[in-house]
Amino acid sequence: MKAIAVNGRSKSGKTTVCETIIKGLRQRGYTVGSVKEIHFEAFSIDPDPRTNTNRHRSAGSQLVTARGLGETDILYQSMLPMDAILKHYTHDYVVLEGVTDLNVPRILTAHRVNEVQEQRDGRAIAVSGVISNRESGEILGLPVLHALENPQALVDFVEERAFEPLPSFDPQCCAECGHSCRELAGMIAWQRARREDCVLWSQETELLVNGVPITMVPFVQDILKDSILGVVRHLRGFEENSTIEIRLRT
Repeated sequence: MKAIAVNGRSKSGKTTVCETIIKGLRQRGYTVGSVKEIHFEAFSIDPDPRTNTNRHRSAGSQLVTARGLGETDILYQSMLPMDAILKHYTHDYVVLEGVTDLNVPRILTAHRVNEVQEQRDGRAIAVSGVISNRESGEILGLPVLHALENPQALVDFVEERAFEPLPSFDPQCCAECGHSCRELAGMIAWQRARREDCVLWSQETELLVNGVPITMVPFVQDILKDSILGVVRHLRGFEENSTIEIRLRT
């Protein structure tokens, strides 16, 4: 699953850029999901205390699901981290509007150049939105893409640059590639590194919980591997370079 983030101030064209990307990718045959970050603290999708689902929440239900004929809504009682949210997605692409805490390439939308400067980090790869109505070429070294006048160029760019999100481990836990996760994300976004350069791209020791892979830094992989081998090596039938599978039911 590849991802791209679109970040910018209010009314700077974020949603229009996201719509263009989503529509263009769907027309090319990809499956597409999206995440919209809401920055309003009092936001709730179900604020009316009279609704049945809100009554469930008020009674103490920690996870409420509303299933209707046309849609299913799952209401968590907390703000989930992005990696937990993305576990619900199996799409070719996910478009993230307003999400900044994920290590993926970013397209910045803005009204003025100073807004681009304020938002810019190593993961930013292009500028779009309202500012593209009067600016073209490049802004601070970032290509300007006009979502409405040249939507195909925007979608081409996303198709070329989007990649599977990198984890967000503390550099003290993992820096096996020689960079922090955010630094490597920026290098991949600018095509100065490959997604496969993350040492966690292919883990030597894999852990799955209910069929879902759990990403582990090399240090944790080594602990798990050494612990298992320390026991299994003494069992009859063990051979070096074997594939070992352990299944636990808790």
